[in-house]
Amino acid sequence: MSSTVTMLDSLPLHHRRVFLEHAKRVSFPQNWRIFDEGRFADRFWVVESGAVSLDMDVPGRGPVSVDTLGPGELVGWSWLFPPYRWQLAAHALGTVGAYEFVAAEVRELFKDDPVLGQAVVLAAAQTIAQRLGAARTRMVDLYGPRLQEHS
Repeated sequence: MSSTVTMLDSLPLHHRRVFLEHAKRVSFPQNWRIFDEGRFADRFWVVESGAVSLDMDVPGRGPVSVDTLGPGELVGWSWLFPPYRWQLAAHALGTVGAYEFVAAEVRELFKDDPVLGQAVVLAAAQTIAQRLGAARTRMVDLYGPRLQEHS
């Protein structure tokens, strides 16, 4: 799993409670396509149980997994930034339980409660930063120079 601090754990208790009041519990069966790259990002999720694979379409190879998310982790942040299009795709690796949020409703909530909005956006930013750092590490492992061993 990618993040060291989960989305909900990074929110102060009061903000976590208010935020979760706007969630609906959902479940996805194994291999369920949660969203597809390039489509409109009108929802997002926080995993409650199970695991979600994030993937991207690579020409000539098809979908390639780039990350796996588990309990407490944010699935999708494209809903935060216009033009609100998914940058990746996601599917359930097994049965997944999640909190589902309607993006437009949450953005309206942020207008009504800017302090909550700031807390959630900072939590999302922390998630984004952690995932970018992990992606960079994976890239260096894959494409970085190999150290030569001397005999």
